[in-house]
Amino acid sequence: MNRLKQKYIKEVLPAMKKELGYKHDAAVPKIRKVVLNSGVGRIVKDEKAVEAVAHALSLIAGQHAVLTKAKKSIASFKTRQGMPIGVMVCLRGDRMYHFMDRLVSVALPRTKDFHGIDARCIDDNGNLTMGIRESIVFPEVSYEKAGQIFGFQATFVTNCGKKASAEQLFRLMGFPLKKK
Repeated sequence: MNRLKQKYIKEVLPAMKKELGYKHDAAVPKIRKVVLNSGVGRIVKDEKAVEAVAHALSLIAGQHAVLTKAKKSIASFKTRQGMPIGVMVCLRGDRMYHFMDRLVSVALPRTKDFHGIDARCIDDNGNLTMGIRESIVFPEVSYEKAGQIFGFQATFVTNCGKKASAEQLFRLMGFPLKKK
């Protein structure tokens, strides 16, 4: 079992039940899924570069990345319907915990000028969305293999429903949130 999943079961679950007054384990908020998303706006015409971004995001996630395509044509963005405009990966279960563990313990400490995740990144429904500017903070991706540095968004979807309980969940899980 993953280290972060064990931490959730042994430490976070009892702490959340005690502090917030939940009666059952199923009522305690938890992270449902992690969605990694990267837009390929500038390199959309270069198919090899788009494939390189998809391959690198697959390495980071440990799961095959899917190309997202434009739903409609927009002339000002120079996109046509069906044109690939991004790369996405949705993680659940053990892969989700494995990614979160690598993010918190390896990638974020390697990020230049990182002072913590701003608590304003948590929306009113309890979901945390953060941007990672350089994909090379993950050890799986090297600049030589990827050929370019790209950024992506990571969205942590919870079932909290409230910003305060989500913030407490992320703090207990070990996410380096900034102090208020």
